[in-house]
Parts: sequence; C-alpha cells; structure tokens
Amino acid sequence: MLTTHRKHAAKHISCAVITVSDTRTKETDKSGKKIIDLLTNHEHQVNFYEIISDDEDHIRKTVETTVFSGEIEAVIVNGGTGISHRDVTIESIEPLFEKQLPGFGELFRHLSFQYDIGTASILSRAICGVRNHCVIFSIPGSTGAVTLAMEKIILPEVGHMVREIHKDLEQR
Repeated sequence: MLTTHRKHAAKHISCAVITVSDTRTKETDKSGKKIIDLLTNHEHQVNFYEIISDDEDHIRKTVETTVFSGEIEAVIVNGGTGISHRDVTIESIEPLFEKQLPGFGELFRHLSFQYDIGTASILSRAICGVRNHCVIFSIPGSTGAVTLAMEKIILPEVGHMVREIHKDLEQR
C-alpha cells in the first residue's frame, strides 16, 4: 500500500556509492556492485563510485566532498560499521550529520536479527542522517547486509526522504 508521501516521492535520485575497505578493488567489490545494480534497476543514477581506505580523515573528506558537490542527493557508504579497531566509518560520518535518523539503524538491526544474522545484529552500527540537503546511509559491507538494507529500507524510502529534504528548499 502506497502512502500519499510515497506517491509524490522523487523517482530518479542522484546517488553516490562509497565502499570503505582496505582490501577491495572495483573488480572484487561485490557489495558496491550490488548497491549500484539495485539503484540502477530502480532508475536511480549513480554519479559517483569510489573505494576508499578505512581511514577517518579519508572517509570524512570523501563523504563531505560528495555531499557538497551539488550533484548528489543520496550517499550510500558500505563497510567499516563493525566493532573492530579498523572500523571507523561511523566515527567519521556521524559528526557530519545535521540531522540523524536513528530509526534507520534500529530498523536495520531489527530486520538483520529477524531475516539474516540473528543476535549478531547487535554488532552493527548502521546509521543514517542528513547533511547539506543530502541523505547519507552507512551500512555494513557484507553483501547480505547490503541487500537487506537496500531492498527493505533504502529503496522503498530514499525517494520519500529526498522529497522531504528538498521540500525545505522549495519553501525558502
């Protein structure tokens, strides 16, 4: 059942995909490719794709540059959301948020528990927020987590989210 909000949601979103990994290449990045495939299959555009190292400064600068490019409406970062020493994506991105959307992480962990990995879902620190009229998602880098986040949450809501963010701009 479509809500009124979804009926008026943006249909074609300009997206960035950023994979955080010290080991993946564009040839081996299954999760980044999965995100790109799912976005393009839903008629969204991927205008930026990069694999970057697990480095706080590099992650922060890449996301910030992307968000302030004026060309991107949604950023999907995958990888570096766990609890190991090298997992610094959340620490890099969270301070950038003007608004945080805690329901995203809560729902992702609930669905992960229910459909995918059971109690190991407590290790996920997936987050979402808004910066410079751009929605930023940070999700785990496993292909299963990417598929779950994209199919169950991001794809159904990203158009609605972008519309809500841009509604602020239209009213100014």
